[in-house]
Amino acid sequence: MKKKYLEAGKIVGVHGLQGEVRIDPWCDGPEFLSGFKRLYDKNANEIKIRRARPHKNVVIAKLAGVDTPEAAAELRGTVVYIDRDDAHLPEGVYFVQDIIGLTAVDTDDGRIYGEVTDVFKTGANDVYQITADGKNYLIPKIPEVVDKIDTDEGKLYINTKIIGGLFEDEN
Repeated sequence: MKKKYLEAGKIVGVHGLQGEVRIDPWCDGPEFLSGFKRLYDKNANEIKIRRARPHKNVVIAKLAGVDTPEAAAELRGTVVYIDRDDAHLPEGVYFVQDIIGLTAVDTDDGRIYGEVTDVFKTGANDVYQITADGKNYLIPKIPEVVDKIDTDEGKLYINTKIIGGLFEDEN
């Protein structure tokens, strides 16, 4: 079952004298997080955003009811969440949370290779870590290797021909 609320960042400090906060985004970046009108705390309590803008690698946000630097400082360390229903992802783009836990399956013969246990962001493409029998395998998320992602079915279909031998036992 997909989580309704997803970790999106953490309030790391105060900005200015009007109670704005600096949020370190844990998602695709400050531009993405700046587009939300509301966030949530760990108890799913709504945090209304009056305004937000990207600033270098963080988001500067004015939150409803937070009008002083002292009030903003009290929020330091707060992890903020987004409601997945508020996010509008393009076709073929997924939350990392939805990729982790997928079963990696061979597109051609249905062989199961393991479970996706981590996603690494690289400059060129994401890399999926697949774990099986205590071993980790790294699979690049490129069209030649990842044929299909089906989060409803819980499967990541991969073409092992292009990365031949990766999952073979070494003797």
